[in-house]
Amino acid sequence: MKKILIAMFTIASLSAMAQDRNPHRPQHDKDPLTPEQVATLQTKRMTLALDLTQAQQEQVQKLHLENARLRTEKMEESQKERDDAQGKDLSADERFSRESERLDHMIAQKASMKKILNGEQFEKWEKSLHHRKHRGHPHEKDGRGRR
Repeated sequence: MKKILIAMFTIASLSAMAQDRNPHRPQHDKDPLTPEQVATLQTKRMTLALDLTQAQQEQVQKLHLENARLRTEKMEESQKERDDAQGKDLSADERFSRESERLDHMIAQKASMKKILNGEQFEKWEKSLHHRKHRGHPHEKDGRGRR
């Protein structure tokens, strides 16, 4: 009886793990999109959601392209640091510096979007940001699976 319960628990655990794949998360075995491709897709999604004018689309495209290139650079830097560090954690000052830099960038992005979008579009954009951050399982603290 004990063995049957253990076997059932193991099967249930494995099936739960197999179903945990997120279809929206990029797969590492696929070729990543270029920053230009990412920026174009983001701009098109935003155009559909906010009904952007042609001039707004061009400005948003530039902003998204800059962000995509920066994100690619940061990911490459981070990967290189992980390879070089071999298990060493960042110091508190390094973590603070990175988080401060990230937040400064977010503030600048918000200011840029406020200049590009009209009042109604900006409100809708902010709501979509809030929604993306808090989507996910209702028992999770944030939408990224962290508690």
